Amino acid sequence: MRGGVGLRYGVLVLLTVMILVPFVGIILAALHPPGAQLDGLSIPDRWSWESFALAWQQGNFTALMRSSVLIAVFVVPLSVVLATLAGFGLQILKVWGNKTLSFAFVMGLTLPIEVIVVALYFNLREVGLTNSYTGIILAEAALFMPFGVYWMQTHFSNIPGELVEAARIDGARDMVVLLRVLLPISWPALTTLSVLYFMWSWNQFMLVLVMMQDPERRTAPGGLGLFVGQYTTDIPLLAAACLIVVAPIVVVYLIFQRSFVSGITQGAIKG
Repeated sequence: MRGGVGLRYGVLVLLTVMILVPFVGIILAALHPPGAQLDGLSIPDRWSWESFALAWQQGNFTALMRSSVLIAVFVVPLSVVLATLAGFGLQILKVWGNKTLSFAFVMGLTLPIEVIVVALYFNLREVGLTNSYTGIILAEAALFMPFGVYWMQTHFSNIPGELVEAARIDGARDMVVLLRVLLPISWPALTTLSVLYFMWSWNQFMLVLVMMQDPERRTAPGGLGLFVGQYTTDIPLLAAACLIVVAPIVVVYLIFQRSFVSGITQGAIKG
């Protein structure tokens, strides 16, 4: 028994080191002066924040971060609300064709964006939604929907049916059941889904690259791709730019860490 526990902890420690060492290497690289030549994992002789300021300025990250925040602020609540309503309808209300619709959403999880991005571009172009935030927001919300519906449907399936039946016996309508009975006990699942949606929206690269032709309105990951092409040899500058793009995800995760872990654990135990 002790050997098994020790082995598990050893594997966890090994995985932690494998994840943290590259991240620490990027941080140390970013703290070198711009243009410094690096040889592997090295501690700076002179700690410098110049790379962050220069990367922010040269990469035009003020506009890029503004675009990323604007898109994520609309995508996350829109997607969560739609996924919650769909999961409620499929699992609790048992709408007509719920099994077929559930299967269709599950199949949607297997559809990579690379397969549909070109067709999506031409469809949105026909209605004037390319090179616009509205088109990106609607496209991302649609692409994220299969997982969200599956997530919320699974969550609602783990809630005792007696709670819903008791509310209906008391005369509660469907929306009252959702808002006053189910949502108050669903915050861990909703928070986890929101954090995942924010991460996916923030990291979205190909969709924005294809749909948004205006460089000033692209998101931070898209701008980072162009930045890498311009400053291939300046490792400190590239490392600083990468950390700038990653920082919002880390901050959001740290803020909602407890609810996020609770939602993941709840799904792992009950699912």
